[in-house]
Amino acid sequence: MNTGSDTAGIKLDIENAAGYLNLPQSRLKGLLDRRILLQIWNMGPVKGRDELQRLFRFDKSVSKIEHGSVLYQKDGTFELIRGFPKIQRAMLLGPALDRHFSNLETVAVEEKMNGYNVRVADVGGKILAFTRGGLVCPYSTERAGHLLERDFFDDHPDLILCGEMAGPDNPYVPKDIYGIGSLDFFVFDIRHKGSGTPYSLHERRKLAGEYGLNQVTFFGEFSLNEAPDEIAGIIRELGKIQHEGVVIKDPQMILNPIKYTCSQSNCADLRHAFKFYNDIGQDYFFSRVVREGFQSVEWDENEEELQKRCLQLGESILGPMIESIKQVRDGTRIADNVQIRVKDPDTISTYKDYLRRLGVDTVFGEPERIGDEYLVKIRKLNQSTNDKTESMCKGELW
Repeated sequence: MNTGSDTAGIKLDIENAAGYLNLPQSRLKGLLDRRILLQIWNMGPVKGRDELQRLFRFDKSVSKIEHGSVLYQKDGTFELIRGFPKIQRAMLLGPALDRHFSNLETVAVEEKMNGYNVRVADVGGKILAFTRGGLVCPYSTERAGHLLERDFFDDHPDLILCGEMAGPDNPYVPKDIYGIGSLDFFVFDIRHKGSGTPYSLHERRKLAGEYGLNQVTFFGEFSLNEAPDEIAGIIRELGKIQHEGVVIKDPQMILNPIKYTCSQSNCADLRHAFKFYNDIGQDYFFSRVVREGFQSVEWDENEEELQKRCLQLGESILGPMIESIKQVRDGTRIADNVQIRVKDPDTISTYKDYLRRLGVDTVFGEPERIGDEYLVKIRKLNQSTNDKTESMCKGELW
């Protein structure tokens, strides 16, 4: 048996793994050497260190294996938890639908919730929650274990639940807009391990419904001709309640979905990003401003509507940035204040270590006991914005 280098003690069986993945052994060894295929950290909510050492994640896409895919090795057998495909965005609804779904008679529309993407699967008898990058998030894993019934995975061990974690007790995208008390999981896709083949939309909704799983809102199925106007109407209504947008799907899930977001969601993203203007990539800012321009043109806005959009956009950019500058100038370090809610207090220290290894600078408050759970407030410090603002307030040039 050939083995590759790792950091936690269990070696990857390169010969058999290469056969399972249909990759040359030399290429698989090269992926390990170049750290494109990485052993997942020897940490996490799994009791016993052994299981996580058997997981290897793809840090980049390789051949037809998506970024964030996870390879599980156990007793000479393998499973592949496929990464979730990137969903492209429609800038002009009508032309995008005509071009992308030209061979379809109808498209299905579901809500795109504002949370964070998680894949949940049974791995070696443990329910694990994987981030987009293929890491095992200890907080998401603990919550998934309480939110999802074990019977789904007992009956369907070969399936992956893809969904959105949303709610105020969300350390990544905290949103108190869905009427959720803490944090919940909403299924938007079910896929097969190994192949990544998705269930059709209606099959997925039926199967998830049989197990009482929460699902994203389904708005309906529309003909290709009527879809742009129908979706625009849905987007306007979602914007009024500060929701994010929609995902437009081939009902059979043969063609890849596309997404479309509300102006209010774009501006909410910008408000948060410009608070930490030196920590967020410029592409993040730019893409959201461009979306506003295209949507305004497609909706043929009059002067009054355009002025309203410009005012909303400008306030989203300047307001939070000015507030951050004032706070740092006056001696207050700005931070992102989030919170988590856990049942097992051990998850708190595990999650703290997880964030540390990701390079996230945090200050954890003392756990507050609420019933059978612990609420922990976390300050995520954004050092680059703090340091840059402080230095410029002292006279440094841009």
